[in-house]
Amino acid sequence: MSDRVFLDTNIFVYAIGGPSDTRSAIADRLIASGLGMQNAVVSYQVVQEFLNVALTKFAKPMSSEQAARCIATVFRGLHMIPSSLGLFSDAMGVRDRYRISWYDSLIVAAAAMAGCNKLLTEDLQDGATLAGVRIENPFRAES
Repeated sequence: MSDRVFLDTNIFVYAIGGPSDTRSAIADRLIASGLGMQNAVVSYQVVQEFLNVALTKFAKPMSSEQAARCIATVFRGLHMIPSSLGLFSDAMGVRDRYRISWYDSLIVAAAAMAGCNKLLTEDLQDGATLAGVRIENPFRAES
């Protein structure tokens, strides 16, 4: 099995709700690859953040039925890291050590907890390694 990769919320937002552009094509490819290789990981936080954006902030917000279909077809095939007291404790350590926001700390801690070697996000410093997880911005050529 290949290395585990954590996908942050912005990947799903670009793939599912963004305009058809280079970022949406990259995001589509990342999700399809993760599903196909069965090595993609998300946390419940990612699903919650995505649903908040999809239901309220998309140019044409998703209906509850569309959101339920998305959960069943996209998120169900990914490895999920649930919220837990252990995750919160780990995230506090990440936050204190790296001086990043609480929500970014939860994402990093979830990626580390899942044994991911990469966290794909545009929200943290590309190339940094936090809690043993390498941060990669898959859209860096577009930034």
